[in-house]
Amino acid sequence: MTTRGIRTWGPGARTLARAALAGLVGAVVGIAAYSISQTGGQLLSVVVGGLAGIAIVLGAEFYRRSAQLTEVQLTLPGSVMVFTANIDMRQAALRMFFQAATRVATRPLDGDSGNLREALTSLKTLFDLYREPLESGVAPPPPAKGDSVHALVLDILNFELAPFLAKWHPRLTAWEAAHGDQEDEAAWPENAAFRADLVALQQRLRPYVIGLGEIAGLRDPKQHLRRSAWRGSDPTPPAPRPQPAGDS
Repeated sequence: MTTRGIRTWGPGARTLARAALAGLVGAVVGIAAYSISQTGGQLLSVVVGGLAGIAIVLGAEFYRRSAQLTEVQLTLPGSVMVFTANIDMRQAALRMFFQAATRVATRPLDGDSGNLREALTSLKTLFDLYREPLESGVAPPPPAKGDSVHALVLDILNFELAPFLAKWHPRLTAWEAAHGDQEDEAAWPENAAFRADLVALQQRLRPYVIGLGEIAGLRDPKQHLRRSAWRGSDPTPPAPRPQPAGDS
Protein backbone atom coordinates (compact mmCIF):
# COMPACT_ATOMS: atom_id res chain seq x y z
CA MET A 1 0.00 0.00 0.00
CA THR A 2 2.72 2.41 0.94
CA THR A 3 6.08 3.41 -0.45
CA ARG A 4 8.00 5.37 2.11
CA GLY A 5 11.34 7.11 2.07
CA ILE A 6 11.61 7.55 -1.69
CA ARG A 7 13.61 10.68 -1.10
CA THR A 8 15.09 11.73 2.21
CA TRP A 9 17.58 14.43 3.06
CA GLY A 10 20.51 12.46 4.45
CA PRO A 11 23.32 13.69 6.71
CA GLY A 12 25.32 15.04 3.76
CA ALA A 13 22.44 17.10 2.46
CA ARG A 14 21.68 18.44 5.92
CA THR A 15 25.32 19.40 6.41
CA LEU A 16 25.28 21.21 3.07
CA ALA A 17 22.10 23.07 4.08
CA ARG A 18 23.66 24.14 7.37
CA ALA A 19 26.79 25.30 5.55
CA ALA A 20 24.72 27.35 3.11
CA LEU A 21 22.79 28.93 5.98
CA ALA A 22 26.01 29.69 7.84
CA GLY A 23 27.46 31.28 4.71
CA LEU A 24 24.37 33.47 4.30
CA VAL A 25 24.50 34.61 7.91
CA GLY A 26 28.24 35.26 7.60
CA ALA A 27 27.66 37.40 4.52
CA VAL A 28 25.01 39.44 6.32
CA VAL A 29 27.26 39.96 9.32
CA GLY A 30 30.16 40.88 7.04
CA ILE A 31 28.09 43.49 5.23
CA ALA A 32 26.91 44.84 8.58
CA ALA A 33 30.46 45.10 9.93
CA TYR A 34 31.68 46.86 6.80
CA SER A 35 28.79 49.34 6.86
CA ILE A 36 29.37 50.16 10.49
CA SER A 37 33.09 50.67 9.92
CA GLN A 38 32.33 53.11 7.10
CA THR A 39 29.70 55.19 8.90
CA GLY A 40 30.34 54.72 12.58
CA GLY A 41 26.65 55.36 13.20
CA GLN A 42 25.13 53.89 16.35
CA LEU A 43 21.63 53.78 14.84
CA LEU A 44 22.90 51.90 11.83
CA SER A 45 24.59 49.40 14.11
CA VAL A 46 21.29 48.70 15.87
CA VAL A 47 19.36 48.40 12.62
CA VAL A 48 21.87 46.10 10.96
CA GLY A 49 22.19 44.00 14.08
CA GLY A 50 18.43 43.60 14.22
CA LEU A 51 18.27 42.60 10.56
CA ALA A 52 21.03 40.06 11.11
CA GLY A 53 19.11 38.58 14.04
CA ILE A 54 15.94 38.35 11.96
CA ALA A 55 17.85 36.66 9.14
CA ILE A 56 19.24 34.08 11.55
CA VAL A 57 15.84 33.31 13.09
CA LEU A 58 14.06 33.08 9.74
CA GLY A 59 16.82 30.94 8.30
CA ALA A 60 16.69 28.56 11.26
CA GLU A 61 12.90 28.32 11.01
CA PHE A 62 13.08 27.64 7.27
CA TYR A 63 15.59 24.87 7.86
CA ARG A 64 13.48 23.40 10.68
CA ARG A 65 10.41 23.25 8.47
CA SER A 66 12.09 21.93 5.35
CA ALA A 67 14.79 19.62 6.69
CA GLN A 68 14.44 15.84 6.67
CA LEU A 69 11.95 15.82 3.81
CA THR A 70 10.54 12.38 3.12
CA GLU A 71 8.41 11.43 0.15
CA VAL A 72 5.58 9.03 1.01
CA GLN A 73 3.29 7.46 -1.59
CA LEU A 74 -0.03 6.03 -0.44
CA THR A 75 -2.39 3.86 -2.46
CA LEU A 76 -5.80 4.63 -1.01
CA PRO A 77 -9.33 3.66 -2.10
CA GLY A 78 -9.79 5.27 -5.50
CA SER A 79 -6.59 7.31 -5.54
CA VAL A 80 -2.82 7.45 -5.19
CA MET A 81 -1.47 10.33 -3.09
CA VAL A 82 2.12 11.49 -2.79
CA PHE A 83 3.24 13.48 0.26
CA THR A 84 6.47 15.42 0.66
CA ALA A 85 6.45 15.33 4.44
CA ASN A 86 8.31 17.88 6.54
CA ILE A 87 8.25 18.18 10.32
CA ASP A 88 4.97 20.13 10.43
CA MET A 89 3.17 17.60 8.25
CA ARG A 90 4.55 14.69 10.26
CA GLN A 91 3.41 16.25 13.54
CA ALA A 92 -0.09 16.88 12.19
CA ALA A 93 -0.30 13.33 10.82
CA LEU A 94 0.93 11.82 14.10
CA ARG A 95 -1.68 13.72 16.08
CA MET A 96 -4.48 12.62 13.75
CA PHE A 97 -3.21 9.03 13.67
CA PHE A 98 -3.45 8.60 17.43
CA GLN A 99 -6.79 10.42 17.60
CA ALA A 100 -8.19 7.68 15.38
CA ALA A 101 -6.12 4.79 16.75
CA THR A 102 -7.56 5.26 20.26
CA ARG A 103 -11.23 5.39 19.21
CA VAL A 104 -13.92 3.09 17.89
CA ALA A 105 -12.99 4.27 14.40
CA THR A 106 -10.33 1.56 14.52
CA ARG A 107 -11.19 -0.38 17.69
CA PRO A 108 -13.75 -3.21 17.55
CA LEU A 109 -17.01 -2.76 19.43
CA ASP A 110 -17.31 -5.56 21.97
CA GLY A 111 -19.88 -8.14 20.93
CA ASP A 112 -23.37 -7.32 22.12
CA SER A 113 -22.08 -5.35 25.11
CA GLY A 114 -20.65 -2.37 23.29
CA ASN A 115 -22.63 0.84 23.70
CA LEU A 116 -23.91 2.14 20.36
CA ARG A 117 -24.51 5.68 21.58
CA GLU A 118 -20.96 5.89 22.92
CA ALA A 119 -19.66 4.62 19.57
CA LEU A 120 -21.53 7.35 17.69
CA THR A 121 -20.32 9.98 20.15
CA SER A 122 -16.72 8.81 19.69
CA LEU A 123 -17.02 9.06 15.90
CA LYS A 124 -18.59 12.53 16.15
CA THR A 125 -15.76 13.66 18.43
CA LEU A 126 -13.21 12.39 15.93
CA PHE A 127 -15.06 14.23 13.16
CA ASP A 128 -14.85 17.48 15.16
CA LEU A 129 -11.17 16.96 16.03
CA TYR A 130 -10.31 16.49 12.35
CA ARG A 131 -12.44 19.39 11.15
CA GLU A 132 -11.41 22.00 13.73
CA PRO A 133 -7.83 22.67 12.45
CA LEU A 134 -9.14 23.03 8.90
CA GLU A 135 -11.76 25.59 9.87
CA SER A 136 -9.72 27.50 12.45
CA GLY A 137 -6.78 28.14 10.13
CA VAL A 138 -4.18 26.60 12.46
CA ALA A 139 -3.45 23.75 10.05
CA PRO A 140 -0.04 23.90 8.32
CA PRO A 141 -0.18 25.53 4.88
CA PRO A 142 -0.39 23.20 1.87
CA PRO A 143 3.04 22.03 0.69
CA ALA A 144 4.55 23.52 -2.45
CA LYS A 145 4.82 20.02 -3.90
CA GLY A 146 2.71 16.93 -3.43
CA ASP A 147 -0.55 16.35 -1.59
CA SER A 148 -1.56 17.84 1.73
CA VAL A 149 -2.28 15.62 4.70
CA HIS A 150 -5.46 17.61 5.18
CA ALA A 151 -6.66 16.57 1.71
CA LEU A 152 -6.50 13.00 3.01
CA VAL A 153 -8.42 14.03 6.13
CA LEU A 154 -11.09 15.72 4.01
CA ASP A 155 -11.68 12.37 2.31
CA ILE A 156 -12.12 10.75 5.73
CA LEU A 157 -14.59 13.45 6.78
CA ASN A 158 -16.62 13.83 3.60
CA PHE A 159 -16.77 10.26 2.32
CA GLU A 160 -16.59 8.12 5.46
CA LEU A 161 -17.44 9.75 8.80
CA ALA A 162 -20.06 12.25 7.63
CA PRO A 163 -22.23 9.73 5.71
CA PHE A 164 -22.10 7.23 8.58
CA LEU A 165 -23.08 9.83 11.18
CA ALA A 166 -25.80 11.30 8.95
CA LYS A 167 -27.31 7.84 8.51
CA TRP A 168 -27.19 6.43 12.02
CA HIS A 169 -27.32 9.37 14.41
CA PRO A 170 -30.94 10.36 13.62
CA ARG A 171 -32.09 6.71 13.58
CA LEU A 172 -30.68 5.91 17.00
CA THR A 173 -31.83 9.26 18.39
CA ALA A 174 -35.40 8.62 17.20
CA TRP A 175 -35.46 5.16 18.79
CA GLU A 176 -34.03 6.51 22.07
CA ALA A 177 -36.65 9.28 22.12
CA ALA A 178 -39.44 6.74 21.63
CA HIS A 179 -38.24 4.24 24.22
CA GLY A 180 -36.19 6.30 26.68
CA ASP A 181 -34.62 4.18 29.42
CA GLN A 182 -37.29 1.51 29.17
CA GLU A 183 -35.39 -0.76 26.78
CA ASP A 184 -31.77 -1.69 26.25
CA GLU A 185 -30.04 -0.89 22.95
CA ALA A 186 -30.06 -4.62 22.20
CA ALA A 187 -33.81 -4.28 21.59
CA TRP A 188 -33.28 -1.72 18.83
CA PRO A 189 -34.40 -3.43 15.59
CA GLU A 190 -31.45 -1.94 13.69
CA ASN A 191 -28.83 -2.97 16.24
CA ALA A 192 -27.30 -5.68 14.04
CA ALA A 193 -27.37 -3.49 10.93
CA PHE A 194 -25.61 -0.68 12.81
CA ARG A 195 -22.88 -3.02 14.01
CA ALA A 196 -22.33 -4.45 10.53
CA ASP A 197 -22.13 -0.95 9.04
CA LEU A 198 -19.66 0.08 11.75
CA VAL A 199 -17.39 -2.87 10.95
CA ALA A 200 -17.47 -1.89 7.27
CA LEU A 201 -16.60 1.71 8.19
CA GLN A 202 -13.67 0.56 10.32
CA GLN A 203 -12.33 -1.51 7.42
CA ARG A 204 -12.56 1.47 5.06
CA LEU A 205 -10.90 3.82 7.57
CA ARG A 206 -8.02 1.47 8.31
CA PRO A 207 -5.86 2.28 5.22
CA TYR A 208 -6.36 6.01 5.82
CA VAL A 209 -5.28 5.75 9.45
CA ILE A 210 -2.28 3.58 8.58
CA GLY A 211 -1.41 6.12 5.89
CA LEU A 212 -1.39 8.90 8.50
CA GLY A 213 1.03 6.79 10.53
CA GLU A 214 3.27 6.34 7.49
CA ILE A 215 3.31 10.09 6.86
CA ALA A 216 4.12 10.66 10.54
CA GLY A 217 7.15 8.41 10.20
CA LEU A 218 6.01 5.60 12.49
CA ARG A 219 8.02 2.45 11.86
CA ASP A 220 5.00 0.13 11.91
CA PRO A 221 1.65 1.95 12.22
CA LYS A 222 -0.26 -1.33 12.06
CA GLN A 223 1.13 -2.42 15.42
CA HIS A 224 -0.83 0.36 17.11
CA LEU A 225 -4.07 -1.01 15.66
CA ARG A 226 -3.74 -4.49 17.09
CA ARG A 227 -3.41 -5.95 20.55
CA SER A 228 0.02 -6.23 22.10
CA ALA A 229 1.40 -9.78 22.17
CA TRP A 230 1.18 -10.11 25.93
CA ARG A 231 -2.60 -9.56 25.83
CA GLY A 232 -3.01 -12.81 23.97
CA SER A 233 -1.99 -14.82 27.01
CA ASP A 234 -3.65 -15.08 30.37
CA PRO A 235 -1.46 -13.18 32.87
CA THR A 236 -3.23 -14.82 35.84
CA PRO A 237 -1.07 -17.58 37.38
CA PRO A 238 -2.75 -20.98 37.73
CA ALA A 239 -4.37 -21.70 41.07
CA PRO A 240 -2.41 -24.14 43.26
CA ARG A 241 -3.68 -27.68 43.19
CA PRO A 242 -5.19 -28.94 46.45
CA GLN A 243 -2.93 -31.33 48.29
CA PRO A 244 -4.29 -34.84 48.91
CA ALA A 245 -5.13 -35.58 52.52
CA GLY A 246 -2.22 -36.98 54.42
CA ASP A 247 0.50 -35.30 52.32
CA SER A 248 2.90 -33.17 54.33
